[in-house]
Amino acid sequence: MRNLNIGLLAHVDAGKTTLSENILYTSGAIRNLGRVDHKDTYLDNYAMEKERGITIFSKQARFTYGDLNITLLDTPGHADFSSEMERVLSVLDLAVLIVSAPEGIQSHTRTLWKLLEHYEVPTVIFVNKMDMEGTGKEKTLTEIRENLSKRCVELTNDNGVVNDNAIEEISSADEELIEEYLESGTLSKESIKSAIERRLAFPVWFGSALKSEGINELLSGIEEYAPEPFYDEDEFGARVFKITRSASGERLTHLKITGGRLKARMVITESNDEKIDQIRIYSGEKYETVGEAEAGTVVAVTGLSKTYSGQGLGSEKEKILPELTPVLRYKIVLEPTENPLLLYGKIKALEEEYPELSFAWNERHKEIFVNVNGEIQLQVLKAIVKERFDADISFGAGSIVYKETIRDKAYGIGHFEPLRHYAEVQLLLEPGEPGSGIEFASACSVDDLDKNWQRLIETHVMEAIHPGTLTGSEVTDIRVVLMTGRAHPKHTEGGDFRQATYRAIRNALRRASAMGKAVLLEPVYRFNMTLPSKFIGRAMTDIDRLQGKAEPPELTGDGNTAVLKGTAPVSTFWEYTKELTAYTAGEGFMSLELAGFEPCHNQDEVVSKRGYDPEADLRRPTGSVFCAHGAGFQVPWDEVADYAHMPCPLDKKTLEEMGEELTIGSQGTDTDFVRRESQTGSHAEKFISIEEIDAIFASQRRNRKEDAVSRRKIYKRGKGSENYKGSKTVSANSDNGYNKPGKAPLPKCLFVDGYNMIHAWDELKVLADNNIHGARERLIDICSEYQGMVGGELILVFDAYMAPGSLGSMKKMKNIYVVYTKEAETADQYIEQATKKKAKDYNVTVATSDNIVQLIVMSEGALRMSAREFETEIERARKRLREDYLNKDNKLGNTIITPRT
Repeated sequence: MRNLNIGLLAHVDAGKTTLSENILYTSGAIRNLGRVDHKDTYLDNYAMEKERGITIFSKQARFTYGDLNITLLDTPGHADFSSEMERVLSVLDLAVLIVSAPEGIQSHTRTLWKLLEHYEVPTVIFVNKMDMEGTGKEKTLTEIRENLSKRCVELTNDNGVVNDNAIEEISSADEELIEEYLESGTLSKESIKSAIERRLAFPVWFGSALKSEGINELLSGIEEYAPEPFYDEDEFGARVFKITRSASGERLTHLKITGGRLKARMVITESNDEKIDQIRIYSGEKYETVGEAEAGTVVAVTGLSKTYSGQGLGSEKEKILPELTPVLRYKIVLEPTENPLLLYGKIKALEEEYPELSFAWNERHKEIFVNVNGEIQLQVLKAIVKERFDADISFGAGSIVYKETIRDKAYGIGHFEPLRHYAEVQLLLEPGEPGSGIEFASACSVDDLDKNWQRLIETHVMEAIHPGTLTGSEVTDIRVVLMTGRAHPKHTEGGDFRQATYRAIRNALRRASAMGKAVLLEPVYRFNMTLPSKFIGRAMTDIDRLQGKAEPPELTGDGNTAVLKGTAPVSTFWEYTKELTAYTAGEGFMSLELAGFEPCHNQDEVVSKRGYDPEADLRRPTGSVFCAHGAGFQVPWDEVADYAHMPCPLDKKTLEEMGEELTIGSQGTDTDFVRRESQTGSHAEKFISIEEIDAIFASQRRNRKEDAVSRRKIYKRGKGSENYKGSKTVSANSDNGYNKPGKAPLPKCLFVDGYNMIHAWDELKVLADNNIHGARERLIDICSEYQGMVGGELILVFDAYMAPGSLGSMKKMKNIYVVYTKEAETADQYIEQATKKKAKDYNVTVATSDNIVQLIVMSEGALRMSAREFETEIERARKRLREDYLNKDNKLGNTIITPRT
């Protein structure tokens, strides 16, 4: 027997769940035939699915039919849950597309057809509800052929005999089939199977799932003509298509084995060398545990924590990205007692199970936003949050998810050179084809930048969602060309190129918006409206008013009903269904499907309303970081070219066409990218060489070495030396190397981001889940203990956004300072500002795991310490104290032990 994975797909209310129930009943997989209206179907077992009578989550059932072991994957039909359906497509061997005979081809049917084509899934069609009045085979088949494909054919008649007309139609698909048909007058069974597998033919069967008609014919046809996928028996491969949680909270990775065999305790390298604990084969809510599974099997495994939907394992190297994206954005409204930051951390984890639920945190207003496909999805999310986290949420008014692109070429430079780091990237951004997403190409010579660095830049271009500079929305439909770049042989790290790449893209986008090249894209619906013909004039007037485009109306039946098809912006049309229902007294109805993104009809209005300031977005800078005199400094976007180290390789004509200014620098050619002289006049030299960079780094190392020698002279361990305050000490902590040789060291100051530590340390995280106040008090105790061991000034900073009207406060608690920020001020903002002020008079260190804050404080000359490093440093200090205590009997005669300052 062979494995076959079949997916059921349909538009809403086409009878898909009823068909899946009948298939399972007919095959003997279930004993009782459930009904949607009785709320007792085998696969729709989630409470809201029973309540609403729709499929929300994809599920699977196992059964045998003839010589087939079939895994039936039932997918949602409602458009709100299209992303859930799409994830299943990557693991299907065959799809059954269900069309409702009375309703015909809907907008969602076309969307499903395009997705099946994109994922290259062999497809058969089942026309359901043929028992209803007014339906007919010829009429429905004609509509299917006109809207989907001319190669949709009724393969067999009611007696299972192959139709001659179908054979003739299939034979015209390619030359081999034509030759076989001309020679023999027919096609072999294997040739028909091959045509179906190659999507050259799409068999159609008719029936009524509610009355159990046509089910055996469908199953027999699948058994006879279903494709036989090839699997490599030697090399393991698998495709992850879904992540879920079991009733007991276990993380389940759902995957299809595409090669070799999967065994329990097998190590998965793509998941940080984690081992598989259990292999489960689900059927409905029940599962069977097996020790191993062969290729072609769909299983769920436990033990993996790093997998994600679309991931390839083993020989499956390619990551599959979804085609469908949410277009509506809602603010999540919390109860007054709910901590938004804590809840955000919890619900953010839902993204691995539901990638289409894209959550975002607004740091300024401490608010959570979510992107969804529709309002029903919001109700599901509300139920999940209540069930998982016992939190009551509601939603504010919805808004539109926009995207951004460019209409012409734009050049961008990203440079990242804080102390002991180096990377420069120069990119050319070009407009891409609509719907193409982000594409990457390299025109960079390996003489300028090694291939491994170029591949790393490509990774950083493709791995992230890059925000535009008009509204901060996701950038799409651009081609990113790497023109040139530079690394340092000793001081460049992978993270340096991430920063340089991100900054180069933002720099190019900022230049594009400044020159009027940036374009805001809005989502567009494809609508299919059915209404009484007397309302055609009203509807077409509304469509025009709402910036839509309609095709000529089609009259159906006796002329009393009309069908309008067309496209319209989501922003104007997403609530038109209610208006249509109202003025037609319930006789009019409409289906909506996302048609894609088009240039926004009111770009200036949307941009002004959003009020996005790219320069205020500190987490996604448009400028760069350069280094001078041993310290990093920020350079704004429009001056980066003045400081860039590499010449632009574009020729003069291309730059002129792009609208870029030109100047001929002292280095020589007319291809040099514009480098205006800086106002200070200290950067007149346009380029520096690797040798000059080496000299800078050597100078920095020399200064640090001299500083270390100077400090050793000041702090001679065990000699009772006087420090700058006159106190004797055993030893001193290392400082950041900015003290000048021969001078007394600056006092130390440590800033600690309070809530960052609480959510990063296991001990405090557990405590915070029950009592956030207790977690704060515990952190205060730990910081006080640490300061007592190492000395210096320690400032612990907490956000005070939960206290409306807070003016902020700083209190001396024990031996440290505890800061509560004022309203609308985050701990990040406070630390950044305070670091700037303190850096002149203190050796500043900042303890936080926020990468952006780390980079900002580094550019101010401060050291950074992650949450994990701070925790480790505390343990080291405790260990040193214990060792000092154990050895004090041998040293008391020679050393005076005092707190370090």
